[in-house]
Amino acid sequence: MQLTPMARRGSALVGIAGTLLLAGCAAEASSAETTKDTPAPQSTASAPSTSSASTGGGGGAYKDGTYTAEGSYQTPETVEKISVSLTIQDDTVTAVDVTGDPQAAETKHYQAQFVGGIAAQVVGKKLDDISVSRVSGSSLTSKGFTQALDTIRTEAKG
Repeated sequence: MQLTPMARRGSALVGIAGTLLLAGCAAEASSAETTKDTPAPQSTASAPSTSSASTGGGGGAYKDGTYTAEGSYQTPETVEKISVSLTIQDDTVTAVDVTGDPQAAETKHYQAQFVGGIAAQVVGKKLDDISVSRVSGSSLTSKGFTQALDTIRTEAKG
């Protein structure tokens, strides 16, 4: 079967368009962490762990102290949980600690990337200015962090 030059050109353009479309999808889902439209379970929060949290601080919107909350998120394999601890002084995050107990081997890798990069994203910033969507290539862990952050904001308002 012999194709006309017009048909060959059209086929080539379709092939190029398909390649560009797939390349765009690959960039969007460059990591194996992909989202599912499954609602995440509710997070839980603990009481502030420093005495300064109950005494107030610099008179801002949030009480100074260290707050800890749990966040969870859905991966393709499991529901994962992380624990987020933020120290707040004058409405500004002065320290962050994130720990997890990964259920899947791949999650261990992404949580480690997230933990390694989160301090640069939040320390020194006002609590209300923090918005995290992807940290060091980890996007799903960010969902659990955001869930815990919302709980911490509520707790810190008193």
